[in-house]
Amino acid sequence: MRTLPRVLAIVAAAALLTGCMAVRSPVIGLLYTEVWGPIDAGGRVGAKEGQACAQSILGLVATGDASIKAAAKAGGITQINSVDHYTRNVMGIMGEFCTIVRGS
Repeated sequence: MRTLPRVLAIVAAAALLTGCMAVRSPVIGLLYTEVWGPIDAGGRVGAKEGQACAQSILGLVATGDASIKAAAKAGGITQINSVDHYTRNVMGIMGEFCTIVRGS
């Protein structure tokens, strides 16, 4: 009976230490994901473009500002015409989500 608690403890520790991370995407590849997709389009695509990103490592640490406001500021955009996103995920180890705005 002493082995059952040990086995359960090992399984629980393995589950807690295993990194698992998902990044928003219309489709997800188990080993690798690199996808561009739309969020919103209100008119023609603008001449200026701004991008803002957030990153994650093992689903344990996440940093960044992928907001529309940050992307518009990065591109010097005051009138937003369209918003897209870019997603990259490498085996659930490293993930990145970017918001891309276009406008004038």
